[in-house]
Amino acid sequence: MKFSKFGQKFTQTTGISQLMDDMGNALKSDAPINMLGGGNPARIDAVNQVFLQTLKTLTEGDFASPALDSVANYSNPQGDAGLIKALVEFFNRHYDWQLTPQHIALTNGSQNAFFYLFNLFGGEFVEELESGESTHNKAILLPLAPEYIGYSDVHIEGKHFIASKPYIEETTHDGKEGFFKYRVDFDALENLPELKQGKIGAICCSRPTNPTGNVLTDTEMMRLADIAQQYDIPLIIDNAYGAPFPNIIYPQVQLHWDDNTILCFSLSKVGLPGVRTGIVVAHPQVIEAISAMNAIVNLAPTRFGATIATPLLQDDTLKHLSDTVIQPFYANKAKYAIEQLQAELGDTPMRIHKPEGAIFLWLWFKDLPISTTELYQRLKAENTLVVPSEYFFPGLDISDYPHAHQCIRMSIASDDDTLQKGISVIGKIVRELYTNG
Repeated sequence: MKFSKFGQKFTQTTGISQLMDDMGNALKSDAPINMLGGGNPARIDAVNQVFLQTLKTLTEGDFASPALDSVANYSNPQGDAGLIKALVEFFNRHYDWQLTPQHIALTNGSQNAFFYLFNLFGGEFVEELESGESTHNKAILLPLAPEYIGYSDVHIEGKHFIASKPYIEETTHDGKEGFFKYRVDFDALENLPELKQGKIGAICCSRPTNPTGNVLTDTEMMRLADIAQQYDIPLIIDNAYGAPFPNIIYPQVQLHWDDNTILCFSLSKVGLPGVRTGIVVAHPQVIEAISAMNAIVNLAPTRFGATIATPLLQDDTLKHLSDTVIQPFYANKAKYAIEQLQAELGDTPMRIHKPEGAIFLWLWFKDLPISTTELYQRLKAENTLVVPSEYFFPGLDISDYPHAHQCIRMSIASDDDTLQKGISVIGKIVRELYTNG
């Protein structure tokens, strides 16, 4: 059976499809798997208790219950009106952004939102000229690679991404050596020929960054916003791990929005990945476009997650959980994992990206004798799953960039026993590689 060019693109093996396949296979496996490779959030008892109580309340009323209504009726293509209203009130209450319902759309998860956004602002553009039509391609600019694995393959056509290599800064964490941090190379960024030639359709970054846990500073964010304004392109911020929910972000930073900024949120990392609910805050013109795409691709976004989240936003329960339960939980997880890693690999060239947020640690094995794609396979044979770094550099030619072949992303969302066992396997195999080559 032959597929179209579109079909061939979306059925080929990709980093995100391998990640999800490995995660699904691990859940079905009879053998114990040290799951350090997925993006699934931890199941936190105190958070799940709130969700359970909310569900019980929502199911009251038999056939008239809000829970039944959420699965028995479509929303409009923009998304559940109750959640949109609650979000408008929430953001205006905490940030005074002067939002209206026309500034927010819902999608079936953040991945769905980025499929829309990257194809709205990247790909082939048609310009009307006096001499006729002119077509040209625009790419999405990633100012700091490595970046989220799920971005790589969502474009339908055109050159997907242009990215800039980071500065790598050796640093400390909690007074300890062995850490580094990525910084945006603004000199290289601002001198990109594609930016000056009008070949960039949007700038996009995640904050905190998946995979590294890096948090761009307020100064860096304002400078990116200025560049976007200068070239009349939007700045898209993936806030799936950031403030105000799930708030898995440790430095004190400001969350900014304006008409040229597109903020993307998710219910996944607060502990509801299965409800597939993404949130986009943007100029009404962008919201209208997303709503139109929702109607064609999905008819309407799902409502079940919206129904759970609405009362939790109305009384700030979700923010309270994020601040007092979810953020401290992952901060403790990061601390425990770092202690285990330094005990296992402290005498090797390993460096850890300074943990500033998200649910991962990013490990750099300097001068590793093999690529981390091969390391991934060796760890997988030992029932330990991570994600190799090669998948996280969309928009860069990494054939002559050794650093891009020397890192792994490790989830810290598993229980402590799984973390300890998985790190022990990583330590054993990496120490052998450094010793024996």
